[in-house]
Amino acid sequence: MRFALFDDGRLGVVDQDDLVDITDALGDDARHPGGALHAWIEAHAAGRTPRPPLDTAPRSPLATARLQAPLPRPGKIVAAPVNYRDHQSEMEYTTSIADLGVFLKANSSVIGPGQDIRLPYSDKRTDQEGELGVVIGRTASHVPVEEALSYVFGYTCVLDITVRSGEDRSTRKSFDTFTPLGPWVVTADEVPDPGRLDLRCDVGGVTRQQVGTADLIFSVGELIAYTSSVMTLHPGDVIATGTPAGVGPLSHGDRVVVEIGGIGRLEVGVDASHATPYAQRPGNASALAR
Repeated sequence: MRFALFDDGRLGVVDQDDLVDITDALGDDARHPGGALHAWIEAHAAGRTPRPPLDTAPRSPLATARLQAPLPRPGKIVAAPVNYRDHQSEMEYTTSIADLGVFLKANSSVIGPGQDIRLPYSDKRTDQEGELGVVIGRTASHVPVEEALSYVFGYTCVLDITVRSGEDRSTRKSFDTFTPLGPWVVTADEVPDPGRLDLRCDVGGVTRQQVGTADLIFSVGELIAYTSSVMTLHPGDVIATGTPAGVGPLSHGDRVVVEIGGIGRLEVGVDASHATPYAQRPGNASALAR
């Protein structure tokens, strides 16, 4: 199934050209602070998932729905740096995820389809990074590689937006709006092998990134196994699996599209109307004065 959030937090199942509203099946759980889909995933993990009332629930055209990020506030967002060899070469890194480990992004950085990435600085490059997102379905700690995919609830499209400045990686990637997510979550049963997906990312109608997930350095299973050896993963957590070569600068008015075969197509805009010079960031003036 494909689960989407729409129209102020309603939970829907995508059924061809329709969106089936199953919010009422959750009862009071639909008011979960992480969103209705997060509540559904937690219920599923606890073995009490309600049966989606697909035959009787209200339907509306998918084309007219206002889609939101399917997980507007994940428990945590874990991201994989340098997880494609071509990106390693592009960025002239001597290290990869095997040396660097993973990092965390703020969950407040999530936006959904049709929203805008807001560029913070007028004189610092900000890049797009299209990625496959993995949504965890049950608590995972020290999971063996061979069992790792059984802990996946589903998959989605992710953009990991990055400022090319000197701060720590988590800071440069955690600005508000820097994690577009969506347009929905496709359940794991519809993706038998996450290592055989085609990913493409376009900016301004030009393809910048195109790769097969078979080229990941750490596969999805290996990434879950490694991450769960460091930190416990909980239902509704999101792992961004890394980006291939082709990252590049974003400009005001750009349209950014990441599309993954079998998953979906996520499109967002870019807004630089409130960008300020890097030297004017809070704390910088006092640092220079010392």
